[in-house]
Amino acid sequence: MVRGKEMSDPKAQQILIVEDDLDLADMLNSYFRVQGYEVVTANRGTDAVRISGEINPDLVVLDIRLPDIDGYDVCRQIRANRLTSNMPVIFLTEKRDRVDKLAGLELGVVDYITKPFDIQELRLRVRNALTRAANVPQTNPVTKLPEPVITEKNLKDLLKAEHNWVVMALQIAALDRFREAYGFVASDDVLRAVTLMIQNGVKDAGAQDGYLGHFNGQDFVIITDKEKSEVIQKRIENRLQQSLAYFYPLQDRANLQNIPANKRLHLLLGMVYKEKYDDIETLKKAILAAPDTIIQQTTLDMDF
Repeated sequence: MVRGKEMSDPKAQQILIVEDDLDLADMLNSYFRVQGYEVVTANRGTDAVRISGEINPDLVVLDIRLPDIDGYDVCRQIRANRLTSNMPVIFLTEKRDRVDKLAGLELGVVDYITKPFDIQELRLRVRNALTRAANVPQTNPVTKLPEPVITEKNLKDLLKAEHNWVVMALQIAALDRFREAYGFVASDDVLRAVTLMIQNGVKDAGAQDGYLGHFNGQDFVIITDKEKSEVIQKRIENRLQQSLAYFYPLQDRANLQNIPANKRLHLLLGMVYKEKYDDIETLKKAILAAPDTIIQQTTLDMDF
């Protein structure tokens, strides 16, 4: 069962409450509506996963004990979805053991409230979590590029533009695997170097008036004119085709040919062309899918 507001303030922050106790869910729904939030409720974990992907709420208040899948599984699936991976989650639960709290923290939950709880305390924790999420850095500390919150503003402006635009979506695939093997310092070096090569590729194509920033974490987007996009793509290919292998330690490079191409560093590049995108969510979903499914896809593999 899913409930939500019929009419809502478009500026209101949106909370998804996942709670199988219907009385408690209704109470929280009514309470947070009075506080000025838009509220959607779900009573099952599978519904919560589906709804979070559809509406991308600002915050999830998530009970651990649910009738189908538990809150841990819900949180894992939210984190696994690139569209919702950074969504703040507060666990609401009867479990008080240290191991349960640690399990939640490992999944990246921002807070942990045990039942029975003080409703005023929950309100403050929700407010603080939303404030922290809203006050995200404007530039990435590693690449110095604009963060996704700035990129989204540019994408919203793009929907109003009449020129023949293209959004180029770039993803450094297998970077998580590389980070696990060689550490954060090495993976940050990859990010910095790839950023510089993309910037130089854009500059070489004479597209400095375009936009380069992050989208959904560490992925990149380039907003440019259609006629410049193919030139940018070729410049990026030329710069990155042979480069990514050299980020691996010398002693490991000889064995890279034995690793499947999709499990070692490579760049996926896709294009989203100007079409009938009426809203930001449709455009964002198209960009998320671009490196895998859109018209043009280039996997920059490494030759040995």
